[in-house]
Amino acid sequence: MDSRAIQALIPHRYPLLLVDRILELEPGRRAVGVKNVSMNEEFFQGHFPGRPIMPGVLILEAMAQVGAVLFAQGEGFAGKIPVLGAIERARFRRPVVPGDQLVSELTILRVRGSVAKVQAVARVQGQVVAEAEYMFALVAEQAPAEEA
Repeated sequence: MDSRAIQALIPHRYPLLLVDRILELEPGRRAVGVKNVSMNEEFFQGHFPGRPIMPGVLILEAMAQVGAVLFAQGEGFAGKIPVLGAIERARFRRPVVPGDQLVSELTILRVRGSVAKVQAVARVQGQVVAEAEYMFALVAEQAPAEEA
């Protein structure tokens, strides 16, 4: 699934669209997505000058966006968007730097009503760089507000 297909499923756009491609998708079970980390990312201007490191919160967001795509493709999730309810057990193992390809794998642990729990692991060249568990609340998608 390419960037255009991803944007048809989730509301994120530049500069906060942090998934470039979905490599694997098992609707209702698991998804693997990739973010190609470029020196041209805006956040590298200030994080950190002379030693660019992708902010941990953006690594967490990249993983969550792969989860959003997973839910957008799941049976019974049509018309709903996942909103983060909690992030638990977040761990960062090594920095993500320009030139890295961040591969996020998310697996649904359970869904109860409108709440879902997922396990997320992000890797660069096969090495774990971050991991976390997310709680998503699945809420009805609202139409965009009209401008006054």
